[in-house]
Amino acid sequence: MSTRHILLGLLGTGSSHGYDLKRRHDERFPQARPLAYGQVYTTLQRLVRDDLAEVDGTDSDGGPERTLYRATEAGRRELARWVGEVTPPAPFVTNEIFTKVVVSILASADPAGHLRDQRAAHMARMRELTAVKTAPDADLSTVLSADYALSHLDADLRWMTTTATRLASLTAEVDTA
Repeated sequence: MSTRHILLGLLGTGSSHGYDLKRRHDERFPQARPLAYGQVYTTLQRLVRDDLAEVDGTDSDGGPERTLYRATEAGRRELARWVGEVTPPAPFVTNEIFTKVVVSILASADPAGHLRDQRAAHMARMRELTAVKTAPDADLSTVLSADYALSHLDADLRWMTTTATRLASLTAEVDTA
């Protein structure tokens, strides 16, 4: 995820200070890792350095003085370029679960037990996400974000089921290699 592009997008709605950008990020992307304030301000400094954003004055709102930022024309062009790019599928598929299954076989551990435990963890997370998306106060961003995560967890579960049925063959293959 590109923090600089997300902040440029949030600045596209008008001038904002770092605190407001962090709050709006966390509201718009509820299932994402929350941004740290330090990350927001460091990214804003880089955007200014790269002429993608500029300082648009200060605002105190009755409290401490805060610097307002706005996207520059170059920042708007950069954002449009980034949004228009197709995100390529990952060139290499790395799967920690698969790696642990193979290492379990190599270490004479219990790959089937690992798959069972992993399945239980996935199911628990799916229940959490389902509760989040079906909450009466869930907004569309939350629902769509949870749907995305649920789809990926479901794909993992299907893969685990297939792998469990092929475990004897995989074990024989790993043992002979």
